[in-house]
Amino acid sequence: MRPNPAYVLGAALLATTGCHSPYVNATVTNRTAQTILLLEVDYPSASFGAQNLAPGADMHYRFKVLGSGNLKLLYTDSAHADHTASGPFLKEGADGPLTIAITSAGVTWQASPTVAASK
Repeated sequence: MRPNPAYVLGAALLATTGCHSPYVNATVTNRTAQTILLLEVDYPSASFGAQNLAPGADMHYRFKVLGSGNLKLLYTDSAHADHTASGPFLKEGADGPLTIAITSAGVTWQASPTVAASK
């Protein structure tokens, strides 16, 4: 029995295109001269973080957005001062790169248009 050519073509297309689930690929970078002692990034429905982040170091984390809401960064600097920064609004299904840079002047957020959304 020969396989149906349409079935073979469909299976080949599915195998080459694959499936893509929407994820945000976050990078948190410490652009200060001091170690960040504790950091946490809150996003809709969950959070992630690290115990410390050395000067010039990056932390990478991939997450799926369920629900919608603003990002929020909380961190403690080397002088044990606590800081909070509000980030962009995310909608469920956000997909793409996000960079959070902690600098001596504050926090900057760089999100692709497919990540950050208007409310």
